[in-house]
Amino acid sequence: MAVVWLAVRIYVGWAWLEAGWHKIEAVGASNYITDGAGILAFWKRIATVPVAPAKPVITYDWYRGFIQFLIDNHAEVVMGKVIAFGEAAVGIGLILGAFVGIAAVSGAFMNLNFMLAGSASTNPVLLLLGILLVLAWKTAGYIGLDRFLLPMLGTPWRVNDGSEGRRPRIIGTTPRRRHSDVKGLPSQP
Repeated sequence: MAVVWLAVRIYVGWAWLEAGWHKIEAVGASNYITDGAGILAFWKRIATVPVAPAKPVITYDWYRGFIQFLIDNHAEVVMGKVIAFGEAAVGIGLILGAFVGIAAVSGAFMNLNFMLAGSASTNPVLLLLGILLVLAWKTAGYIGLDRFLLPMLGTPWRVNDGSEGRRPRIIGTTPRRRHSDVKGLPSQP
C-alpha cells in the first residue's frame, strides 16, 4: 500500500511544488515575493461585489470580510511570501516523504482557502488527496524520509528512549509468576 501512497504523494507534491515555484520566480505585476502585487490583485478581484444579478466570486460574507481585512492592512507583502514558500515547502515535504502528515494538512488547509476564495481549478482533487494523505500519513511516508525521521524524533505513541526491543505493557494484564516468585515454594530450575 505504501507504493500507492508514494504515487499519490508525488502527484500532489509535484502540483504544490510547481505552483509554489511559479509564484517564487514570478516578476512584475504577478509577483508574490517582492511586494505581493500578484496576491493583492487576486484579493481585489475576488473581494469585489458585482452589481446584481451577477454573483460575487466569494460565496461567504465572512470570508470576503477576511480578505478585505488583509487588503486594508496591506498583508500582501507577508502573505505573498507565506503562500509562495508554503506551497513549495508542502511540495518538497510530500515528494521527499518528510513529515507527510504535517505537509498534507498544510496543503489541505491552503486548498480549502483557495476554494473559499472561489478558485476551483485542481483544488477539490488536491484537497481530497490531501485529506487521504493525512489519514494515511504513517503508511504514506514509509517510502520516504518519514521512515527514518519519525523513529529518530519520536512519535506520540512511542518515545525514543533507546528501548527499541521493549513493548509497552497492556493495562490490566498481570505478568506471569514463576514458582520462585511465590514465597514459601521451592524454586524450580
